[in-house]
Amino acid sequence: MLPIETKPPHSWYMRFALEQARLAAVRGEVPVGAVLVDEMGTVLAEDGNRPIEYNDPSAHAEMLVLRRAGSRTGNYRLAGTTMYVTIEPCVMCAGALLQARVNRVVFGARDPKAGGMVSVYQVGRDGCLNHSIEVVGGILKEECSRILREFFQQKRKKGFLKR
Repeated sequence: MLPIETKPPHSWYMRFALEQARLAAVRGEVPVGAVLVDEMGTVLAEDGNRPIEYNDPSAHAEMLVLRRAGSRTGNYRLAGTTMYVTIEPCVMCAGALLQARVNRVVFGARDPKAGGMVSVYQVGRDGCLNHSIEVVGGILKEECSRILREFFQQKRKKGFLKR
């Protein structure tokens, strides 16, 4: 009997998202990374935050990944895909994920101030729209939280942020 191929676990893809978050931090961006995979587990796109670099408030990691995946697939609908992101998506990103018909969002850390899918709002999960998104949270949450916490601690030390 031949072995059955299985997709890697959520943590495997989240590590790719964490690498994108680290690269964003090096660029001076808030360290958020995202990866979109198709039903077979193939990575369609990955990126990190770039609003400062692009002078674009919508250049969140999730938005950039959706744009690249849409270009790659030749379709703005990304049904059957899973988005891995290091922090819970904001309302803007949750709305874009909904419009793209992403099936599942897997995130690391919750965002208690601006979370758009679990913590503050339930975009794509509240039954009010014509598409719903499965949401899985807490994957590598300690690592995802740590990279954000350390980034902002460094910013405060340098005087860029006030408490």
